[in-house]
Amino acid sequence: MGDDPIRSRDPLDRGRFPIDEWRLTESLYSSADLGVTETLFAVGNGYLGMRGNVEEGREAHAHGTFINGFHETWPIRHAEEAFGFARVGQTIVNVPDNKTMKLYVDDEPMLLSVADLESYERSLDFRDGVLHRDIVWRTPGGKRVRVSSTRMVSFTQRHLAIMSIEITMLDDEAPVVVSSQTLNRQDGRDEYHVRAAAMGTGTDPRKAEAFETRVLEPVWHWCGDSRITLGYRAANSGMTLAVGVDHAIETDLAYTEHISTDEDTGKMVYRVAAKPGVPLRIVKTVSYHTSRGVPVRELVDRTRRTLDRVLSNGIAVEYEAQRRWLDAYWERTDVVVEGQPALQQGIRWNLFQLAQATARAEQSGVPAKGVTGSGYGGHYFWDTEIYVLPFLTYTSPTMARSALRFRYNMLDAARRRAQDLAQSGALFPWRTVNGEEASAYYAAGTAQYHIDADISYALCKYVVATGDEDFMWREGIDILVETARMWADLGFWREDGDGLRSFHIHGVTGPDEYTTVVNDNLFTNVMARFNLEKAAWTVNHMKTDMPEEYRRVVARLDIHASELREWVLAAKSMAIPYDPVTGINPQDAQFLDREVWDLKHTPEDKRPLMLHYHPLVIYRFQVLKQADVVLALFLQGDHFSLDQKRADFQYYDPITTGDSTLSGVVQSIIAAEVGHRDLALRYFHSSLFVDLADLHGNATDGVHVASTGGVWNALVYGFGGMRDYDGVITFDPRLPETWSALRYHLTLKGTRVRVDLTAEEMTFTVLKVGPEEPVEVSVQGRRVQLGEGDPIVVILHGQGPLIEGHLALQTGERRPDGSLITASVPQAATPRRLRAV
Repeated sequence: MGDDPIRSRDPLDRGRFPIDEWRLTESLYSSADLGVTETLFAVGNGYLGMRGNVEEGREAHAHGTFINGFHETWPIRHAEEAFGFARVGQTIVNVPDNKTMKLYVDDEPMLLSVADLESYERSLDFRDGVLHRDIVWRTPGGKRVRVSSTRMVSFTQRHLAIMSIEITMLDDEAPVVVSSQTLNRQDGRDEYHVRAAAMGTGTDPRKAEAFETRVLEPVWHWCGDSRITLGYRAANSGMTLAVGVDHAIETDLAYTEHISTDEDTGKMVYRVAAKPGVPLRIVKTVSYHTSRGVPVRELVDRTRRTLDRVLSNGIAVEYEAQRRWLDAYWERTDVVVEGQPALQQGIRWNLFQLAQATARAEQSGVPAKGVTGSGYGGHYFWDTEIYVLPFLTYTSPTMARSALRFRYNMLDAARRRAQDLAQSGALFPWRTVNGEEASAYYAAGTAQYHIDADISYALCKYVVATGDEDFMWREGIDILVETARMWADLGFWREDGDGLRSFHIHGVTGPDEYTTVVNDNLFTNVMARFNLEKAAWTVNHMKTDMPEEYRRVVARLDIHASELREWVLAAKSMAIPYDPVTGINPQDAQFLDREVWDLKHTPEDKRPLMLHYHPLVIYRFQVLKQADVVLALFLQGDHFSLDQKRADFQYYDPITTGDSTLSGVVQSIIAAEVGHRDLALRYFHSSLFVDLADLHGNATDGVHVASTGGVWNALVYGFGGMRDYDGVITFDPRLPETWSALRYHLTLKGTRVRVDLTAEEMTFTVLKVGPEEPVEVSVQGRRVQLGEGDPIVVILHGQGPLIEGHLALQTGERRPDGSLITASVPQAATPRRLRAV
């Protein structure tokens, strides 16, 4: 086992986190990394999320219960004002917390940081979606107590969470008290008024803003019959919230109960005369409902209906429904790497996080941290469309449709934003919760106009993969048309000395946030080209094949034939940077004019660069936060030859810092395609463990949801070799030499297919036949029809090129003007000592 390359690079402490392909287990308690484990053991369903805080309430890095889209607003104060700057910030709110169930034995509290633990195990089971914890605690008085608890956020009941705690005295009798609490923690403060370590501290732009004034204004509190209800209104955003809590106790022991509420607290306290071997079990059922303006009283009624239904049906029904939901989820989504249990555990943890971030988002967006933390303020970015939507589109298309409808519902706000920036059409915000731009730093934020094309790209891929043209005709077409109008208006025509006209887009920022406000960013231009082409093609297709829908959209959006011609011409004439001297596609028109940042000789304590260098310093160099051109090579790969992809990848990879978790998965995909297989596998490993091993040092703020989606992309697109260009699904796999087999699942126009890949062959097994059977795909240029019948086996002719060796900075190359490209690390000058005069 010592020669196993995966085990030798395993970044987890396997003494504490043992390998289990279907669970993440912590077998030793530690308070040294509470923030990370609170994220890793969070539970959620896309609407409601609860961090993995301990039941006892104390010892927390960041208390957190979050509801997708529930936010507070605040005025952005710019040091210098300018027209069109974002005016209102938006930050996710830490809603009333119900995880706390304090335990006292002989009036001594159980506090894990000082507890004498004979045994400890906490596990998140990917099959039942329940967080389990089992402890044997020896009290300060020497009495042994077994404490078992569970926590579940329901995938089938959007507004529901269920918690339980079971306590058994093992040797002695003792008075036991359980205080189950509902706490309105203001911005992460605990009941001792201590602000959580993760809330708005330091200068890390990835953290959420901290509120200085009260956020949730009390509107309602009531208790009775083992039920607690609290209601609030957000002070500035006006959003409303209600939380309802039911309690039940199961025991043969004598007990009393005491219930109370005030504006910020609800408590159910059980006092039990515990005897050895006789368990007591307390079940806590919680319902949250929120709205952008529905009165609190109505939301209270909704929580009551949710709780009454659970009370009527029984708790067991909810656990069974949870298991059935996850059984179906894994049937659609599971990816298996045979013989690699450590990787398998990581893969399933990442895929489980995608369920927790998206399952019940239901026409809300997918926040960058899902509902596991407050990082990035709970904002939605373009990450969803590029990294998460492919997974949803090909495994859970209903969830993908929901995410796209969220963007459609933001269209009017995007139209207003375009007007603010003197553009036609619609411009979606770079980061937002409520549809309005929330980025105060426009250079690396609002200037990322590519989000329009990213959304259109995800929309088109979804429609082709699912056959859901109805969504396109009724709503999606509005997005395509309005974003195409923005590009046509933003760009401009330029004529060279030979009379050739080209279409240019200036003053934008691509995905790489270390290079901002540039001309002809390659990623932006190739994605805008796609957007313009698809908008024109779709409208013309509707005119020919869907005349009634065509008439409606023309009337609704006032479309003119001249617009379509303009879009087609602009797409055909789009300026795509290329330098014949270096043989690469420059990231933008001026990219090669800069010096190269020597990352190899940059000290590790200066990483990530954004936390140690002023943006202007970074902007002067050829250095990338994340894949930019390389991402374009993947998304628009049918426009680049394999040789061109290889040349571009080899140039950009050594100057890409990986400071963004969005980068590694894309670099893995292209590295695999062009032949750098070892590098592809290394990038995949680092992406797989981004959060599990806290490789970027900020897992405390929540799961990197886009990276979890990227893991699926790297498996299916990278090693699995799938591509989907112009509605044609092709496969040209790149299975790592150390993997014996890879298995994944795809849903293509309703047909569910299992793909089994080995070094010699690909096997396609149809598990469920869709309405458009058979579905045609291509494997290394050979057409394959997938329908009812026996599995189809395709013999593979190799698995692409193989390139040995490491990539290095390409210094010594010539710029277009003939000057040499050199590399350096910016250093602060030593201050001069001034003499007295």
